[in-house]
Amino acid sequence: MKGTALLINKNHSVTVLEDVEHVIYEELVSHGDSKQLKCTINDKEVKLDPIDKVVWYEETIDWDYGY
Repeated sequence: MKGTALLINKNHSVTVLEDVEHVIYEELVSHGDSKQLKCTINDKEVKLDPIDKVVWYEETIDWDYGY
């Protein structure tokens, strides 16, 4: 199952990862206190800033809606 992961970074910015397997989301949640996070999405390694919280959304987000 794929979805969208919203990462709330320690510097109060937000990182959006789309098309993410739920297993990757669980991995991010378990390593949330790490200084340097890395994950692989669609065969591409992604380095992430330290995060406070990770939110999972099972579907894709409609960015054209006007949030």
